[in-house]
Amino acid sequence: MELKRVKLPNGETLGYRERNGGEKAVLFIHGNMTSSKHWDLVLESLDDRYTLYAVDLRGFGISSYQKPIHELKDFAEDVHLFVKALNINPYAIVGWSLGGAIALQYCSIYKNPCEKLLLLASGSTRGYPFFATGPDGLPDVSKRLETLEEVKADVGKTQAVQGAYDRRDKDFLKNLWNLAIYRRCQPDPEKYDEYLEDMMTQRNLAEVYQALNAFNISSVHNGLTEGNKEVANISIPVLVMWGNEDLVVTESMTKEIVEDLGDKATYVELPNCGHSPLIDNLDLLVTTMEDFLVKEANEF
Repeated sequence: MELKRVKLPNGETLGYRERNGGEKAVLFIHGNMTSSKHWDLVLESLDDRYTLYAVDLRGFGISSYQKPIHELKDFAEDVHLFVKALNINPYAIVGWSLGGAIALQYCSIYKNPCEKLLLLASGSTRGYPFFATGPDGLPDVSKRLETLEEVKADVGKTQAVQGAYDRRDKDFLKNLWNLAIYRRCQPDPEKYDEYLEDMMTQRNLAEVYQALNAFNISSVHNGLTEGNKEVANISIPVLVMWGNEDLVVTESMTKEIVEDLGDKATYVELPNCGHSPLIDNLDLLVTTMEDFLVKEANEF
């Protein structure tokens, strides 16, 4: 699938993949440590009634990183400019992990963002906390970091992953993904190597961690920031998908999304899936998404 580029009015250039199809457009937003590349199997598998777009966020893949991001709203604004630049009228937006939180932000600040929102293993409406590394090397849930400088200095997560990027240490990254992301299946060796190469294109790891840490569009305090209540602006049907073996996004975080969205949310648990149902059970993921996409408004 051809990888293209588009220059935005803010000076950034975003990469993207496009799969031709029918009149309805679906926009895919990837997660942290990935890019549009990681949507490849989904783009190949989804019903051809849809035209599909998968964007490389600023600082990922082949996209530029001229200006550092400070909050998820920066990514959402890029997505807005991307949609305008390509004259896309999204029927649906799909966000995975970080991409889910960005999609929530996007749909909360722009009018008529799309008709349907699909969240896969999404960061919560109340953010994704970043805890200090304890003496045992595990997150110390009693100490939430507050600043970008603290996040950058964290040895257990930020420096470990960034160090692997800098050293081009594919073995470290593969071991990390086998432990935390892929629970039941792994990509075939050739594709896995492509994914590992793609991971190392990221240039904003610490900034993303802190943006997720501070993100909060709910109506409650998340332990670091007060909620701005922007979630109330989301009025479209939202599918909330979560794998019951996810070690990255917890069930409680997912329940926060459902609680904050109220009756707009449809929750579907994906059995025997971890943080990447794209690999753990592609057929189940595609079927679940297609079932939601074809539902009529009066069915919600």
